[in-house]
Amino acid sequence: MPILPPPYLDTVVALGFPGTDDKPKYLATAFLVGRPLPREKRGAMARYELFLVTNKHVLEGEKSMTIRFNPDAEGAAREFAIDLAEPVWFGHPEVDIAVLAIQAPRLVQDGIRFSFFRCDTQVISLKRTAELGLGEGDGVFVLGFPLGLVGEHRNYAVVRQGAIARIRDTIAGNTQEFLVDATVFPGNSGGPVVSRPEFAPGVVDGPRGRSYLLGIVASYVPYRDVAISQQTKRTRVVFEENSGLTAVIPSEHIVKTIDEASEALADQRPVESVAIDDDEVVTDHSASPARR
Repeated sequence: MPILPPPYLDTVVALGFPGTDDKPKYLATAFLVGRPLPREKRGAMARYELFLVTNKHVLEGEKSMTIRFNPDAEGAAREFAIDLAEPVWFGHPEVDIAVLAIQAPRLVQDGIRFSFFRCDTQVISLKRTAELGLGEGDGVFVLGFPLGLVGEHRNYAVVRQGAIARIRDTIAGNTQEFLVDATVFPGNSGGPVVSRPEFAPGVVDGPRGRSYLLGIVASYVPYRDVAISQQTKRTRVVFEENSGLTAVIPSEHIVKTIDEASEALADQRPVESVAIDDDEVVTDHSASPARR
């Protein structure tokens, strides 16, 4: 049995931006998160609004982008162009998170293979992280497309293992990011960070035996070395290296941004949602009535 839940790989997509040859250059990562509809609006099955999540710095200043999905059947990855000239994405006011509403029925109609992190069962806050006893030394997975390694034929996310390096100060409210001991590179920006489930006796069937979305990659933490002139004693060159530590924005900021985006869109469009039955996306992908 895989340690990382296989559907988590289908939450991750590659983001491309215009290149010199009119072909998209894949420079960042994004992933899908589902916001549950209230019970009175979802019917017999759980229904979720879908949002694409990435970093603000990935989208700022861009006029267009390409989202690369895998088809449900065999075949090459599909590319979808998104016009960013209009304000279609929502950014968190304080941290490096941006979200974009995704029309779930369109993905189904186009035969796209996808999954998403569910806010009510697979996304946990810092408070819940502390309640579960997750902390420094516990394992994590970082998913994404470093260095443009998206896969020649289809999206194949790169998965790296690491560990929570420091989180107590974030839980205490002293900082908005926590650190993981995992090396990331350009292209990992906007990728999900999930907890590594434990399979020890008495744990496997409990909450610690599950994998949760902990946050989103913000950036690597740089290490700077300075070359000093022996003659003038002044700085001549500054070298910046990857320290191997990664700054991660906690998932509650993702949920907050999605909630605010959903409310802002409520009077502008119908709430396009996707239904879930027995942990599987089903073909009942109709639009719920717009909220007023």
